Amino acid sequence: MFGFLKKSDTPDTPRPSWSERLKAGLSRTRAQLGGLFGRRIDEEMLEELETTLLMADVGVEATQYLLDELKAAVKREKLETGEQLRRALGEILLKLLAPLEKPLDVSAHTPFIIMIAGVNGSGKTTSIGKLAKHFQAQGKSVLLAAGDTFRAAAREQLAVWGERNGIAVIAQESGDAAAVIFDAVNAARARGIDVVLADTAGRLPTQLHLMEEIAKVRRVIAKADSTAPHEVLLVLDANIGQNALAQVKAFDAAIGVSGLVLTKLDGTAKGGVIAAIARQQPKPVRYIGVGEGIDDLQPFRAREFVDALFGKA
Repeated sequence: MFGFLKKSDTPDTPRPSWSERLKAGLSRTRAQLGGLFGRRIDEEMLEELETTLLMADVGVEATQYLLDELKAAVKREKLETGEQLRRALGEILLKLLAPLEKPLDVSAHTPFIIMIAGVNGSGKTTSIGKLAKHFQAQGKSVLLAAGDTFRAAAREQLAVWGERNGIAVIAQESGDAAAVIFDAVNAARARGIDVVLADTAGRLPTQLHLMEEIAKVRRVIAKADSTAPHEVLLVLDANIGQNALAQVKAFDAAIGVSGLVLTKLDGTAKGGVIAAIARQQPKPVRYIGVGEGIDDLQPFRAREFVDALFGKA
């Protein structure tokens, strides 16, 4: 049932480090870019770089920004070789992504209520399980609210996850998602729980009536705790490319997104979507995921991400 509950995740099985897994996850994007830097800089190389960035889902606006900055660096620093260009591009990308690196601090409120949204298939429910384990590892007590009342499988996933890891799950066989999460917030307060992870039903941004329902969930959370939700995380599938921007805009308008979880970076050639987000819809990227292992979701670190794309700049 769970992709992240596997024998390969046992302590007896050696696993590559996080940085190695991230580098492997971004290997297709890196391969696309790396083939360009083996020769001297000329206009043809820059044109090929533009095409490659667009194919990596960097997006038109971010691609133009990176190229403009790069051409200015070539002129200013009198760059000549592809290797110099690679290092310069890495530094420019780092400057663009660094503002998105804002680690999530759950110590500001007790309970700290995190509302989690995303379209079906984005990896939302799996990410909740990984986040729960992440907070447990920090010594935090966690409660799960099975607010995806439209999908029985989602409730079952959270129930199994809670049972195996000693995490309480508030759920109903059917009913109103807002009511489930309202009950969960009150239960967390009564039990002295540190973190509440509130799942919500998958939504397509084009389904306006369903987006209104998720907005209702946010309003109900605020009724249970006037300071909440303390974080609204949107889970995005990296493989959807530029559609990620449309999702960020739509969900932000409906529920006020405060942070992003970028999943499924493993093997994708579209790792550049994070640059498009940084340029057009900048939101803190709290976590990125590169696989199905329980520790394959980690806080986003801009330098680490750029190093995985280009090697150490």
